[in-house]
Amino acid sequence: MSETIHPFQRLTNMLAALIAETPPGERLPSEPDLARSMGVSRATLREAMRSFEGQGLIRRRQGVGTFVVGRSQIIESGLEVLESIEALANRIQLDVAMGALHVTQVKADAFQAAQLNCQSGDPLIEVSRVILADNRPVAYLVDLLPEDVLSPSDLSNGFTGSVLDLLLQRGELQLAQSRTEIRAVAASAELARALQIQRSDVLLLFVAFLYTTAGRVVDYSLSYFLPGYFRFHVVRSVGFDASIPRGSRAREEEIQA
Repeated sequence: MSETIHPFQRLTNMLAALIAETPPGERLPSEPDLARSMGVSRATLREAMRSFEGQGLIRRRQGVGTFVVGRSQIIESGLEVLESIEALANRIQLDVAMGALHVTQVKADAFQAAQLNCQSGDPLIEVSRVILADNRPVAYLVDLLPEDVLSPSDLSNGFTGSVLDLLLQRGELQLAQSRTEIRAVAASAELARALQIQRSDVLLLFVAFLYTTAGRVVDYSLSYFLPGYFRFHVVRSVGFDASIPRGSRAREEEIQA
């Protein structure tokens, strides 16, 4: 007896076959044409296409079309240690570069002052840039720092995209730790343009606070990642359970050691 295939699964199978047959760099048929040929609504088609975009197999560009892209290496990392995209990419010999860079001097508003624990009106520097892997936009990074920590002149020569690496190379600050919140967000119009994706496509957002050993926040950053090009994981120890017999805990500790 043949197994019944769900209509959505049939659609994803058809899309997978079409993407596999289309050379990288080539544009797929328009959404109306695809929806009509596959017998689905445009809303259903978009939902199915999101999964392929998340895998990094296609790239949808607002007002231009949907393009097939060749598979790129995935940048993978644990979250226990703070490292730049450049450091992670170098480990797998993946070429990354900085795209459009915008450096802006601002006066701290109430929200920014609260994040950096400074006074409203204090001079800050905002560093926004696109990170490219294999010449494709894969991340959009925004760092906000006090001007006594980083100034525009510090970025005039040799800045490759990582504020963290720059601060570490200078060695003037004793950096201790980063506290990071992880969220899934919909791409705004600005992010969609920068990353060459569709507005409202899902991005992985890291909101991070970088601390010195003295407890000062020296960097408040927003890092937007395209899910298809990054994979993050966390290694966690099993929590202590008082219900486990004492001898079992001892054996467990011995194995972990």
